[in-house]
Amino acid sequence: MTELSPKTMSHSQISIAQLMQPEHANNLGNVHGGWIMKLADECGALACMRHAQRRVVTVAVDSMTFQQPIKIGDLVNLRAEVTYTGRTSMEAEVHVEAENPITGVKVYTNNAHLVYVALDETGKPVEIPQVIAETPAEQYRLDIAKQRQALRLKR
Repeated sequence: MTELSPKTMSHSQISIAQLMQPEHANNLGNVHGGWIMKLADECGALACMRHAQRRVVTVAVDSMTFQQPIKIGDLVNLRAEVTYTGRTSMEAEVHVEAENPITGVKVYTNNAHLVYVALDETGKPVEIPQVIAETPAEQYRLDIAKQRQALRLKR
């Protein structure tokens, strides 16, 4: 496989998990949203690095709406994969859930779509492999991601 051969969405999948500690709390006693944003950015970046096999930088965060609070003591599970590729940029979708590590109960907390650009050794944008869908569900996600990219370019 050459460096720019197309890659599947599943090739980029990555998961990270972190136990939420008191230092992650906001003044309400829940996990600070900024901490979750940081973790989502790291997870998305790792998926994009896996896809491009290059360093990446964040260029956009589409949205991040928190559906449920995350509590101190929860295990935060983040899952990301590349859902769109341009010439040098790519979008990662990040799914976040909180898990009570004692009961095993998992709660969906949010999704995010972040955009990254791959860089060469000198810090310049570099061309990346295209992402391909393997299933109808992935093709749908790719089509929706293309629509999001078109909206980003309009802005």
